[in-house]
Amino acid sequence: MTERRLLLATRNRHKLREIEGLLSGLPIRILTLDDLGLARLEGEDSVEIFNSFEENALAKARFYRQHSDLEVVADDSGLCVDALEGGPGVRSRRFAADQRLPGESEDAANNRFLLQQLRDIDASGRRAHYRCALACVGERRTLLLSGRVEGSIVREERGKEGFGYDPLFLLPGHGRTFGELPPEVKASISHRAEAIRSFRRWLEPL
Repeated sequence: MTERRLLLATRNRHKLREIEGLLSGLPIRILTLDDLGLARLEGEDSVEIFNSFEENALAKARFYRQHSDLEVVADDSGLCVDALEGGPGVRSRRFAADQRLPGESEDAANNRFLLQQLRDIDASGRRAHYRCALACVGERRTLLLSGRVEGSIVREERGKEGFGYDPLFLLPGHGRTFGELPPEVKASISHRAEAIRSFRRWLEPL
């Protein structure tokens, strides 16, 4: 069987490891932007300008498709909190962009700012979900899939695993945050896992 090559459009190593694991065992070769020698490109940081995860995932996949001859897989994911009317949503990575303290990491700033925003919110308003939209753009076809996982936001960070808002995102059925779960458990139940499993089912017959 001919090995199929896919370009994964991310510079996030956490996402890369997660997606590679979920697609393991298939006759595909996942290439990264670094594998192709694609250093940061002009316009790269202004691709995700839309108000939906789906539009952003498609825009990212189409952008990198212009710079390669490969099928491109891209995702846009984020946290949606009831009390914030679905925010930070598509702005999850940039949520605390203007609130970041000197020397503070992006994740730390976002988590601190989220807790500040929710400090007076009771449990019912702390319901949240993670969303993932996954796009695959090739020469002849475009595929768009999604995944979602429900949870709530705790009042302080718990656990050191994962990345982003994971130490704050509690899964009721497990009684632990994504930050407390082993990586392999998170990878089996996350919003990204749901989208990638759908993608894997689409790939398997090909």
